[in-house]
Amino acid sequence: MYRYIIHRLVMALFTIVLISVLSFVIIQLPPGDYVNSYIAEQEASGALLSAEEAESLRDQYGLNQPVWVQYAKWISRVVRGDMGMSMEWNRPVTSLIGERMTLTIVLTLATVLLTWALALPIGVYSAVKQYSAFDYIFTFIGFIGLAVPNFLLALITMYFSYVWFDASIGGLFSPEHVSAPWSIARTWDLMKHLPVPALILATSGTAEVVRVMRANLLDELGKPYVTAARAKGLSDWQVIRRHPVRVALNPFVSTIGYILPYIVSGSIIVSLVLGLPTVGPLLLRALIAQDMFLAGAIVLLLGVLTVIGTFISDVLLMWLDPRVR
Repeated sequence: MYRYIIHRLVMALFTIVLISVLSFVIIQLPPGDYVNSYIAEQEASGALLSAEEAESLRDQYGLNQPVWVQYAKWISRVVRGDMGMSMEWNRPVTSLIGERMTLTIVLTLATVLLTWALALPIGVYSAVKQYSAFDYIFTFIGFIGLAVPNFLLALITMYFSYVWFDASIGGLFSPEHVSAPWSIARTWDLMKHLPVPALILATSGTAEVVRVMRANLLDELGKPYVTAARAKGLSDWQVIRRHPVRVALNPFVSTIGYILPYIVSGSIIVSLVLGLPTVGPLLLRALIAQDMFLAGAIVLLLGVLTVIGTFISDVLLMWLDPRVR
């Protein structure tokens, strides 16, 4: 087991290096650079930028150097904890994404916990009480959850909250706490605003997890070891709890590593609709402006978190399922 964990750690480090190279190269692939985007923005506002000024900007950010030189300088700073300066915001990348990444992780954890808290019991009940009235009801609700886009649900929720309660549910903070330093009051304000976006983001995930859990558990309940356990006189709850549910959880544990990137990439439109100060909208804006240091740092962080999550899911799978060990 220890050899396996060490092997996975070595592979994780190698994967992170590859992610850093690929993320930096992919961001460089679109034609032009940040200076071109900046010139187009200035021209749209009526200002003109001379060729000398454009070349000076490229010298300042090192954009006129070969890609491998730019990568070497960037990754050497990243190793020291310096992710460079955002070209568009003219601020250090670490300070720009620090709080947004924290809020993204908090929102992700809330969404995942809510998804599992709702979906797993419903999935187990639907499998045990197959073709019952509640099974049909949960199946119908699940299909609706899969069919309705999250951003549309966010728009509907915002509309009815304003019409019925004259309240705005956008953002993660009240106006007086948006720029305030962290305190007990600001943390409590975040907790009060967190349920609505977490519930909206969890809708499609809950519907999907219910269907997968139901199918996996039905498959396990039909296997001979379940029949043998029942023949020994164990109650249905003991039979289900001891092995089938644990084995049916394998697909969810194996996808822990992809939860954060999915929430970030899949919730960009929802974050824009609800005005959430998360990483998704910032990444979208950085890619449009070709702000390679900011975009590269976010993509690298998401890749690192994915690798860490995958490692954790591998260890949890070994604990859950003796067959994996």
